[in-house]
Amino acid sequence: MSTWLITGANRGIGLGLASLVLKRGDNVLAGVREPGRAGSLAAQKDLHGDRLTVLGLDVSDKASVAAAAAAVTRPIDVLVNNAGIYGPRAGQSPGQDALDMDFDAFAEVLGVNTLGPLRVSQAFMPQVEAARGKIITITSRMGSLAGSHTGAIAYRASKAAVNKVMLGLADALRPRGIPVLLVHPGWVRTDMGGGEADISVGDSAAGIAALAGQLDMSLSGQFRNHDGTPIAW
Repeated sequence: MSTWLITGANRGIGLGLASLVLKRGDNVLAGVREPGRAGSLAAQKDLHGDRLTVLGLDVSDKASVAAAAAAVTRPIDVLVNNAGIYGPRAGQSPGQDALDMDFDAFAEVLGVNTLGPLRVSQAFMPQVEAARGKIITITSRMGSLAGSHTGAIAYRASKAAVNKVMLGLADALRPRGIPVLLVHPGWVRTDMGGGEADISVGDSAAGIAALAGQLDMSLSGQFRNHDGTPIAW
């Protein structure tokens, strides 16, 4: 029985992944920004009882992250940095276009999507190290520099940046035997992905869980699709 810490676990991919690993018998620390509004986890709590712990965790707030880490004493086998935001949507002005940027929103997106995963990984490192655990960060192929798409600059830049940050973390943790993997979850039918997306939350979560099971030092520092295929940086 493993223990998973999943940030942003009250909806979308985070909730789907939490539900999947709980169903198969693992423990979940479900990091959510506002525990009092995490009603989506109530059914999982009813089903799985003490194997699910709802943990107040705002990845953009260093005090919140520090308090959450202080409250967790058990080893963590798999840490999943899943919490993320998209920023202004198409049609908004100011938005996140190279010629029309909401710079306050840009800073917020970077704070959650880029700084948040490193902040959480550092704060919970003692628990991960105690289990000789693994770190997975949910990123996006929209951050791949191999692409030439425009638009959603803040989101794309935040994902390109977190890719680089996690490469650095993978290198730093190699001597400790803790692997770090970057995973594109697919275009998923969630509030962020929208109804036109091409895969379900369940399929994405199953792919991420399978990658977690395969993750060892030979895969550390790689960028993979949820189905396991490599993605160009």
